Amino acid sequence: MTLSEQRRSVGYSQERLAELLGVDRRTVGRWECNKATPQPCQRPQLARLLHIELHDLDRLLASTTPPQTTVTITTIAPEGLSTAGVSDDMIRREFLRLVAVTGALSAIGEDAAAEDTPIDAETSTFAAMNRHLWQVYQLARSKQAVYPLVHDQMAALTDQLADTPRNSHSLISAAGDLYQLAGELAFDQNRYTDAAAAYTLAASAGKDTASYDLWACALVRHAYVDVYEGRYRQAVSTLVAAERVARRGDHQLSTRHWVASVQAEAYAGLGELDLCEYALDQAQTITAAGANGNGGWLRFDGSRLAEERGARYVQLGRLDLAEHALQEALCLDALAPGLSLRRRGAVLTDLAAIGAKRRDVDQLTTYAGQALTLARESSSGYVARRLGALRTAYKGLSGDRRVADLDAQIGALPI
Repeated sequence: MTLSEQRRSVGYSQERLAELLGVDRRTVGRWECNKATPQPCQRPQLARLLHIELHDLDRLLASTTPPQTTVTITTIAPEGLSTAGVSDDMIRREFLRLVAVTGALSAIGEDAAAEDTPIDAETSTFAAMNRHLWQVYQLARSKQAVYPLVHDQMAALTDQLADTPRNSHSLISAAGDLYQLAGELAFDQNRYTDAAAAYTLAASAGKDTASYDLWACALVRHAYVDVYEGRYRQAVSTLVAAERVARRGDHQLSTRHWVASVQAEAYAGLGELDLCEYALDQAQTITAAGANGNGGWLRFDGSRLAEERGARYVQLGRLDLAEHALQEALCLDALAPGLSLRRRGAVLTDLAAIGAKRRDVDQLTTYAGQALTLARESSSGYVARRLGALRTAYKGLSGDRRVADLDAQIGALPI
């Protein structure tokens, strides 16, 4: 029996089943023609309406699937990731397809009625799934593993955008949310051009829907690209725009504090100690303001300020201040673990850099060795790149056997 046969056996038309599920009739049609599959959160309700168990629904969906035809597409795949079952080129092409659809809807700001379109169940499902994906991304030891999930979410959202004649601001915001996550995945693999493109689109979605916090956070992430390429003046310019947008956002969110935190990094890169410390102090006001993140594209909650302050002092050459702040970050994490592998790797690398600047081989090799372990466990291009930058700091110590061994191990990392 197929999905459509089971639907008819319980007396539902496609329209009625779609109404009960809170989706468009064409969505049900796509399920039955195997052009799409129900989202995981939709399946329990669908099974109840069809009077079957979840495992029976899985069998129905499988029986609806026609024989697959293998098509070989010859392309020049970008250097970077590939994941089981989903090639990197497929993900990028699917991303571009979603870009095209969303771009066609960028005039939404001219449609006053669209702004008042109620948030339907399917739009809420996309928002909830996006939040889940951010949590998976944050907890994943290897960010590469999140790629297939983001790919599937992009495909489903593209279909919804294409099938909905008048898209609500909430649906476009969901696209902007997903763009930021796609950018984070690219950024983690040091694919900065792809990351910048994704963040630009996320900023556009935030602007079109007057989602000021979404817009500002996309600008902050775009500034990060310049920061990590050493283009600090360009980053400062972008962050000035982000600051102005954030002022119009929700002050219960920590957006403006995150902007200040990243401004501190840009000012440190320019050697501006006073401006850096002022920005850090502005970020620190998050405690008094009681602001917080949203658990998705805005995760800044002030918990990382000790490590941020330490990293800035490393940039500025204030080693004693830096070490105190970084050790505080590790102590806080030992009491209440909260550092991601990526963040912990950054703290350890900064402590190793302090050792290199002091010509303390024991400190250098101890902390760099711990960061190496994290880089291998997580396959994080970000941590690997931080370690790669460390090689310049200990260049004058390369005559020491321990440092030479460390350099060989860092050189073997895929940066």
